[in-house]
Amino acid sequence: MGKNTTEIRYSQTLTEDVLDLLQAYDPNQQFLLCDTHTATHCLPTLMQSDQLQHIKVIRTQAGDAHKNVEALTEIWKFFSQNGATRKSILINLGGGMITDLGGFAAATFKRGMDCIHIPTTLLSAVDAAVGGKTGINFNGLKNEIGAFHMPKAVLIHTPFFKSLDAQNRQSGFAEMLKHGLLSDPEYLSSLLQLNLDTPETEAFQLAVKRSIDIKYEITTMDPTEKGIRKALNLGHTLGHAFESLSHEQHRPVLHGYAVAWGLIGELFLATKLCGFPVSTLHQMATYIVKEYGRFELSDSDEARIMEYMRHDKKNEGQEINFTLLSDVGTIRLDQFAQPQQLQDMLNYFRTCMQS
Repeated sequence: MGKNTTEIRYSQTLTEDVLDLLQAYDPNQQFLLCDTHTATHCLPTLMQSDQLQHIKVIRTQAGDAHKNVEALTEIWKFFSQNGATRKSILINLGGGMITDLGGFAAATFKRGMDCIHIPTTLLSAVDAAVGGKTGINFNGLKNEIGAFHMPKAVLIHTPFFKSLDAQNRQSGFAEMLKHGLLSDPEYLSSLLQLNLDTPETEAFQLAVKRSIDIKYEITTMDPTEKGIRKALNLGHTLGHAFESLSHEQHRPVLHGYAVAWGLIGELFLATKLCGFPVSTLHQMATYIVKEYGRFELSDSDEARIMEYMRHDKKNEGQEINFTLLSDVGTIRLDQFAQPQQLQDMLNYFRTCMQS
């Protein structure tokens, strides 16, 4: 496998696949990171095997609020106390918080060890686990500190998704909607008709695979976000601002919900800057409000949204950088909006939330 490639496995026999991938590593150098949720609901699936009892397990608190320097330091300490080296392997068993945090720990300890991601949520499977982005939240900003560190493998074990509640399935699905907008009208149309209550169906499984394939192809072509990988930021400049505001105001929303709402605003901006079809904007806005509900904004909230967008890592100087579309599947990178256009975007979003 090349430096910038990751093996994606759709695993029906998770333990056997894990054992196969671990053959190349000293049993004394094998570690696993999970959080308090996945320790209860997912880790037992692996620990049924006597051949995996030797793995050194690190447990951390669940939730994005714990994706921070303190948790990272505890992982580093565990590595040091248990003799980890650059030849170690870390399995990250969990959602996006765990793959981000564990991936960054693996990227930085001893200047880098290998890692394997086993995403346990739909969101992490179609987004965080693929592509090599790692990071922690810092100074009130999401993923402010991080590194690119490609996992050796990602194991997709879909039975884990059956235990997700409807909100977490909906959250992961937002990233799939983004992939549909980036790819083609046919895939997008199929997503809008998908039943999220039946993740065991073939249609759902095929949609997940298509979404992962889209992200994998883009990130393999551009692993460090110098060009086409920026396309994956669609909906995220505004979405991350919504997410940060929700935590600041103690009304936290799931990442995918923030991205879905971000899509409404950024597709509106695309109609103004890139000629994106107004009919498709209205179709998507109607669908998102119906499926994801409303995120209310006050006048004073808008100033905070602007401030959060100005702090986005994708920006150049003082200008806010967006990925937009001129049509479904036609990507326009590095788009910059004027202050009045940003205000119009927020006005349109608030109108959608009140309709």
